[in-house]
Amino acid sequence: MAPHESPGDPSGKGGREGTADGRGKKKGEPSSSPSDKDGKGGKGKDGPARPDTSQDTGKGPAAAGEGRSDDLGAPITARTRPYVYESPCSQRFLVNRKPNQVPQPPAVEQDAPGWAADLGAVSAGEQLVEVTVQGLGRDTVVLQGMHVRVQSTSSPLAWNDFQMGVGCGGNVSTKSFAVDLDDGTPTLTPKAGQRDFPYKVSESDPEVFYVKASTEAHDVRWYLELEWSSGRRHNVLRIDDQGKPFRTSGNEGRPTYGWPLGGSKWEAPLDS
Repeated sequence: MAPHESPGDPSGKGGREGTADGRGKKKGEPSSSPSDKDGKGGKGKDGPARPDTSQDTGKGPAAAGEGRSDDLGAPITARTRPYVYESPCSQRFLVNRKPNQVPQPPAVEQDAPGWAADLGAVSAGEQLVEVTVQGLGRDTVVLQGMHVRVQSTSSPLAWNDFQMGVGCGGNVSTKSFAVDLDDGTPTLTPKAGQRDFPYKVSESDPEVFYVKASTEAHDVRWYLELEWSSGRRHNVLRIDDQGKPFRTSGNEGRPTYGWPLGGSKWEAPLDS
């Protein structure tokens, strides 16, 4: 388990690119919808080597709010968006500040990572993550599975809950995988017509996966592992938020504030 992070540990605003490797053995979401890297291993006389999960230095920045998960030498790369809005009101954040200390919510979801990072905000109740997986060459790579790994679990944050929109329409149905982080062994479950693994990708044929994580009773740091194979090569690619785990906390009972359309400040608690 990684060292404990401070409650205000923000998600990053920019990502890094590189490439990934892996000839070792190990293992790791869907078609339609993040960011460290994982192992490089090799087969020797004594069998498969343990994947190297050290951080990739990367080769360049991704778009704001995006991160890349690359394992030097692996035939795939993954790009992540940690905060995807199903509707303008779907995203909520817990912030350890009073309403008059919190700036206006971002107008578009692309600005959410920077807003959250500046405030040390944490996704409240649920978090929708987009993962785009693409091959790095002509060869087809089989994505055998995607798995949820919990790095740490603690009591939900006792912070104020800020809703990104007020008076919004209903959610748009998104093909996704759902995961209940309160489960003792969180598992990705296909939802809304999403089919289960395996999938295939190449340089010209990427796949986009959405993972919708939810929690009511905990503050959870988590990441994903993507199991892949290509010919005799097979390994896992770690997917997280630019080297840090994703973080989602329950928000039940927390004062909830909203910024009305055309308003100039956060309104008194909408609910509790």
